[in-house]
Amino acid sequence: MTDTEETKPEKILVIDDEKATLKMFRLFLDLYGFDIHTAESGEEGLEIFDREKPGIVLTDIKMPGMDGIEVLKEIKRRAPQTEVIVITGHGDMDLAIQALNLDAADFINKPIQRQSLENGLARARERLKIARSLQDQVNSRMADNNLVIRLQGHISAKSEQYLKEAYAEAVPKGVKRLIFHFDDSTSVNGAGIAILTQLVLDSEKLGIEILMAGVPENFRRVFDIVGLSRRVRFYDTMEDACKAV
Repeated sequence: MTDTEETKPEKILVIDDEKATLKMFRLFLDLYGFDIHTAESGEEGLEIFDREKPGIVLTDIKMPGMDGIEVLKEIKRRAPQTEVIVITGHGDMDLAIQALNLDAADFINKPIQRQSLENGLARARERLKIARSLQDQVNSRMADNNLVIRLQGHISAKSEQYLKEAYAEAVPKGVKRLIFHFDDSTSVNGAGIAILTQLVLDSEKLGIEILMAGVPENFRRVFDIVGLSRRVRFYDTMEDACKAV
C-alpha cells in the first residue's frame, strides 16, 4: 500500500433535500477530514453511492420521492457493510426505530447537535471496524487447482456472510475441490459448525469435494459427533491436503 492510499480521506455521503442542511453538514464533516459527497434526493444519492462507494451514509428520513427508509433498504441491499445514519425530526421516533430494525447504525435529530453527530459517526466507524475484523477471519485463494478458504479467529454466526461469500467463489470457477484451512488461532462455536455443515451438504449437491486442513484434535472430535467426518477428509497440514489424490 502506498503512502497516498494510507492517507486517503474517508468517504461519506449526505442525502438531504434541504440545501441549508447539506451546507451545515459540509461545515461539520470538513472538520473531521472526510471526503464529502452530497445529494438532494434519494435517487441522486444512490447514483453517487454507486459511483463513490462511501463507507458511511447520512440520509434524511423524510424527503420527496424516495425517502430515507427506502434509501436505507436499497443501500443495505447493494452493500450490506455500509453504515447508514438516519436524520430524523423529533416526532419521527417510529421511523427511527424502523430504521434501526433495518440495521441503521444510529439516528440523529434535527436540529443537528455536534455531539450527537460525533456520537453517531463514532458508532458507525466502530461497526465498520468490527465488520472488517470479521471479514479478515475468512479469505480465499486458489492453490493447485483447489479453492482454499482460510479460517482465522473465532468462527460464529457473525462470520456467516463472509464464509458464504468466500464459498460462492467456488461455483462460478467450476472448482471441484475446496479446502477449509484452519489457522492455528481458529476456534468454532455451534453456529460456526452449523454453517460449515451446511456448506458441506451444499457441496455434495454440486459435486464439490471438501477437505479440511489443520483442524485441532478437539474440533475433529466435535466434527465426528455431528457427522462431518463421514463427509470430508481431514489433513494435518495444507501441504498434505493440496497433495491429496
